Amino acid sequence: MPGVVPGRRGPLRVTVATAILSGAILSSGPVGAQTRGCTVTPYTDPPRQVLSCADGLTISAESGTAYKLIDRNRDGRPEGAEVTSRGLLIDVPPRRGGFQILAPHAVASVRGTVWAVDVSAQKTSVFVREGSVAVARPGGQAVTLQAGEGIDVEAGGTSLHVQRWSSERAAGLLARFGR
Repeated sequence: MPGVVPGRRGPLRVTVATAILSGAILSSGPVGAQTRGCTVTPYTDPPRQVLSCADGLTISAESGTAYKLIDRNRDGRPEGAEVTSRGLLIDVPPRRGGFQILAPHAVASVRGTVWAVDVSAQKTSVFVREGSVAVARPGGQAVTLQAGEGIDVEAGGTSLHVQRWSSERAAGLLARFGR
């Protein structure tokens, strides 16, 4: 894997100078195009890439995650990401403003929090580690998750049920991002 030293557990910094965000699909393979002012750091234990931006936004993508950043006004400061498979852990500092994740079964929006999104063909799961996150089906009513709560938004389902996740389930998801 380019940019990753076999067996290395710590960070290996890769600075990305320029990018076109629309259509930039990231995965834990070769480092893809990013936004200016952000760096990508590949890790091997667990395998993931961490995108860190100058404004404090951090996105950890587990190995094999397919997502693209959304920068509608092309200012180099993404407002969101569209994820189609696997998982992301997102850390948005309060001073930054909002950030939105678009997944096949749900939309998660937030300001100043840490949360994870896990996408499969059958469902989109969202877990909040810190802060709160609004989750809705595309075009549907939103529910708000608080720290320690999660939700499974299943394909074809109609209702949204917020649950307090067990420490084992939360730890299992967060471990995929080295947390």
